[in-house]
Amino acid sequence: MPEPSPLRLLFVCTGNICRSPMAEHQARAYTAERGLRAEVQSASVMGLQGHPAHPNAIKVMGEIGLDLSAHRSQPLTPELLRWADWVLVMEIAHARACRELEPSCDARVLLLGSLCGQLEISDPLGGWKGRFRRTRDELRDCVQRFVDRLPPRPNTAS
Repeated sequence: MPEPSPLRLLFVCTGNICRSPMAEHQARAYTAERGLRAEVQSASVMGLQGHPAHPNAIKVMGEIGLDLSAHRSQPLTPELLRWADWVLVMEIAHARACRELEPSCDARVLLLGSLCGQLEISDPLGGWKGRFRRTRDELRDCVQRFVDRLPPRPNTAS
């Protein structure tokens, strides 16, 4: 019997250097911990390509054992939006950008913060490490709630 396809998650933020790469790496780690087969990517609505993660994002993720040093930003594309089973965005403007770029993704776009009782997850850019830590922890909580609420898939590890 062929192996079912993995769950495909796409995290989207403004520059793909702070929030979405932090969420991407936490989702990759958490789905693996839960035994779920998943492919996880992140992208920028600004179209940034090849930029490293913000130094504070790298530092605060390192504090929890996740390495963002190899991350490079990529622009949001219609192909990425069609690839994803779920498109998890940080702000209403990101959801709008996704839907404008690829209308077929509409039903798969979700405001990640809505899983934790907030509308948007604010951008820590320009803040100190403490603000990046708060954002990292908000993202962790939202990512874990999202993954924990997924219906069972036939592609979970046995």
